[in-house]
Amino acid sequence: MQWQPFILGGVASLAAESCTFPIDTAKIRLQIQGQIGDASLARLRYRGMGHALRLIAADEGFKALYSGLAPALLRQASYGTIKFGTYHTVKRIVAKNPEDETILTNVFAGMIAGALSSSIANPTDVLKVRMQAGSRMNLTGKNVLRSFADIYKEEGIRGLYRGVGPTSQRAAVIVAVQMPTYELSKRELIKSQLMNDGLSTHLCCSMISGLSMALVSNPLDVIKTRMVNQSASRIVSKRSASFYKNSFHCLYQTIRGEGILALYKGFVPSFLRVGPWNVIFFVTYEQMKRIDLLHHY
Repeated sequence: MQWQPFILGGVASLAAESCTFPIDTAKIRLQIQGQIGDASLARLRYRGMGHALRLIAADEGFKALYSGLAPALLRQASYGTIKFGTYHTVKRIVAKNPEDETILTNVFAGMIAGALSSSIANPTDVLKVRMQAGSRMNLTGKNVLRSFADIYKEEGIRGLYRGVGPTSQRAAVIVAVQMPTYELSKRELIKSQLMNDGLSTHLCCSMISGLSMALVSNPLDVIKTRMVNQSASRIVSKRSASFYKNSFHCLYQTIRGEGILALYKGFVPSFLRVGPWNVIFFVTYEQMKRIDLLHHY
């Protein structure tokens, strides 16, 4: 097993997350509003990404846009590192030589890497989402360990792994699209001699990958966000202690109450985040590959 993909993936993920975090906060707020099961979230407060960014900064202060950054970076240090390293490791197990890789090989490796890494890093994702959503547990301003302890005290270990199903499903889909799309588009552009293996190619392919990710993952992202955040919400349903029983129930309730387009709430900030996120990630990754220390990778 090579260690280089783990290191490269972790560092590139941290760089991308730090630069795009406020957009992710706006996306989270857009995705949780309008829920019929919570009176406090039923009102459509934010009209779009720009309006959400302005209103959050005006009402809660500029720091609120970065609420949850610490667990987000902790998540990328674990999730990003494991995801990228596992992806390349699985590829080499299935196909010994890069020439033997197929689109199915890469999709399979992406699904395994996404599901595994996301499951391991789920507690950090729970904390990140709740801090960004403005959780009623008042997690903002507390250190990460104290926040984890508060969630554990209130909800037990299940609270830290709330939403692990839809979160790992989403990650499996995202990585299965993100990595093969980037590699395939890069390979074809270079093979056709339309572009060479340089910065412009990396920018173009990372944006193609980002658009594909946003289109495929947004419905899963909405479901994941609502399930992870729901225990911090004021549940008004009298039938169950939890408004959403599982990801399929959440999907059904969302479409039934808000229409199918609700699954694409936050799509603009989602794409505006994953686009730059992918650009920063892949450009950082490609440049680090050229450092002499990692040149043999």
